[in-house]
Amino acid sequence: MKQHPAYGLLLALTGALIISPDTLLMRLSGMGGFEMLGWRGTAMGLVLIAAWFIAARGRHLVEVSALATGAGALLVLCQALNGALFSVAIAVAPVTVVLMGVATVPIFSAVLSHLMLGEPTTRATWLTIAAVLFGIALAIFGKSDAGLPFDLATLWGGLMGLSMGGFLAMTFVLIRKHHQLPILLGMGLGAFVSGMVGWAFGVPSGASSFDVFLILVTGAVILPASFFLLTLANRYTASANVSLLMLLETVLGPILVWVGVGEAPTPLMMVGGAIVVASLATYLLHMRFARGRAARAA
Repeated sequence: MKQHPAYGLLLALTGALIISPDTLLMRLSGMGGFEMLGWRGTAMGLVLIAAWFIAARGRHLVEVSALATGAGALLVLCQALNGALFSVAIAVAPVTVVLMGVATVPIFSAVLSHLMLGEPTTRATWLTIAAVLFGIALAIFGKSDAGLPFDLATLWGGLMGLSMGGFLAMTFVLIRKHHQLPILLGMGLGAFVSGMVGWAFGVPSGASSFDVFLILVTGAVILPASFFLLTLANRYTASANVSLLMLLETVLGPILVWVGVGEAPTPLMMVGGAIVVASLATYLLHMRFARGRAARAA
């Protein structure tokens, strides 16, 4: 089965479907951003560190030494910032706008790969960046308040989503450039650090045990399981295929939140989201076919 061309696609599809209800559970918990961060970050960090401890198989000191470098510290920092921004953004901004920003990982990866790995940046990349930014701008202007042309929380959600796309892309490029970095340990420590930040700044909201259970499901099950499957999928299929299937979260996440808690996106948010998803899908398909042609020519 592992040799079948569809195996990697199945792994990526499963990972994308598992992570799709993440934002709905966060909304249902009713917690503030830092309180969610405390529970989610701590749970995810402990699960990933435990998984690393089991999987390292006697290489613990070697991998800790590999992480104790500039690249390792940057990996942990990117993961911590990503976790912190996501919890805060989901707590204050429309899910649709936040997920649109996070979906920009492929184009941030292309730009960072050019800067850090010397890989060429094509005209298609810059055209996609322009189209995606236009779509996000439409979504931000799709909600206004207090006489302003846009809602400040929506603007911050878009900016935080874009920042998360950049931090995730930096994580992936670091892992590609520095093969010795222990992924599970780096991600686990980053998540745990973000959790400690959440506990330091979070204000208890008197959440019920069921609310805490929902957040623990996101941190201890959804995030580690989806992360593992999506990472593993890259070994069996092209990264462009994985990125395409990850766009499912950008589509399904807001729909589930809409159905679950009634947070309906505005018409401009839906138009902007359609532009973002269509632009990224076209770009990823273009890159997939371009690499296929290059491989056949070689």
